[in-house]
Amino acid sequence: MDARFLGIAELVEAPSVAVVVDVMRAFTVAAWAFARGAEKIVLAESPDEALTLKARHTDWAALKDGPPAPGFDFVNSPGLLRSVDLSGRTVVQKTTAGTVGALAVKDASLVLCAGFVVAEATARLLRTRGCDSVTFVVTGEDGQADEDLACAQYVARRAAGAGTDAAEFLRRAGESRAAAELAEGVRQGVHPDDVALCLELDRFPFAMVATLEDSLMVLRPCAVPSLTDEASI
Repeated sequence: MDARFLGIAELVEAPSVAVVVDVMRAFTVAAWAFARGAEKIVLAESPDEALTLKARHTDWAALKDGPPAPGFDFVNSPGLLRSVDLSGRTVVQKTTAGTVGALAVKDASLVLCAGFVVAEATARLLRTRGCDSVTFVVTGEDGQADEDLACAQYVARRAAGAGTDAAEFLRRAGESRAAAELAEGVRQGVHPDDVALCLELDRFPFAMVATLEDSLMVLRPCAVPSLTDEASI
């Protein structure tokens, strides 16, 4: 598999297949939202758009980076979201990097959003769909976030069928600037368990696919074949 690793600013044209990686914390949070029952996640371009969408759909919930803010129901923290019942609800998410990265590749034929918690499911989906060329969008720190790059490299190797030990990739993520800032309370809207939750390898069995629906970028969970099923394809 031909894998490219680019920051958001390096995307000069829409790739055919894109995997948008935000480990700490957008797409770990998205995976937890689906695990807590959310039906779909709308990726908003701005906080104002998120609030406008919520005002238009009063049963939707809005989520953002940073501290709590008027109009927003939740913050971008897996530790805080894991106890919330989101059964059947739509969540509108706006974050600093992850949602921006997904919107930047909205014209790609396949867009997956990923973190370590859905790494193997993401890799299996790429394999089962026969994706020969994949652009991994490293969203954090202008493409330099090592937690995102480590996750992207790990998924790429697994998608290529390589038997790869995740330990070194998880170590890099755990020693990243983002992990330090979360642990030290530099970032707001944080739960003490956030870093550990972001480093839970393959916590969830689904991949996350983003598609344009009525001009909105919508993220949904996608079941993937089990290892046994995949072997028979």
